[in-house]
Amino acid sequence: MAELATTARPYARAAFASASGQVAEWSTFIGRAAAAVQDARVQPLIGNPRVPQSELVDFLQQIASSTAAMDQQPLATSPTGTQQRNFLQLLADNRRLKLLPEIAAQFEVLRAQAERIADVEVISARELTAEQARTLQAALERRLGLAVRLHAQVDPGLVGGAIVRHGDFVVDGSLRGRIERLGAAMAGA
Repeated sequence: MAELATTARPYARAAFASASGQVAEWSTFIGRAAAAVQDARVQPLIGNPRVPQSELVDFLQQIASSTAAMDQQPLATSPTGTQQRNFLQLLADNRRLKLLPEIAAQFEVLRAQAERIADVEVISARELTAEQARTLQAALERRLGLAVRLHAQVDPGLVGGAIVRHGDFVVDGSLRGRIERLGAAMAGA
């Protein structure tokens, strides 16, 4: 996993640098290309010696750019479309198309940093009420100094409380976590 992230990082940074002023468009493009390479029907095409790389790149670009407005310049001939095609070609030439999902994830992290947004995962024993979510979001925005997007999940196994994660910042306020810490402290005493 760490190896994939390390290999994907320079590609994500290059894509982000190429996206200047068109980050949302690139985000959509890379996300769709990543979804395409994860499709069970596309995976056998990647690395297949009978499939010409240029055709595979054209196919992926067509899928990733499929919702371009009809009244706009065809994406493949627009400057952005050319950059995106060149990006896919670079990945194909270096046998890195399978990294697109990791590249897309890292691209989104770079985008969030540039937009000063923190994506925070909240796992709670019960679904958060709207008021709890607003209160938690406000507290996290003060703590992190960023706008916060909460991604809430429910895990009844926590018994009570919640776990909050943003990168290396983790707060385990779950009842299960407290019990485990108490058990560890008692075992060490």
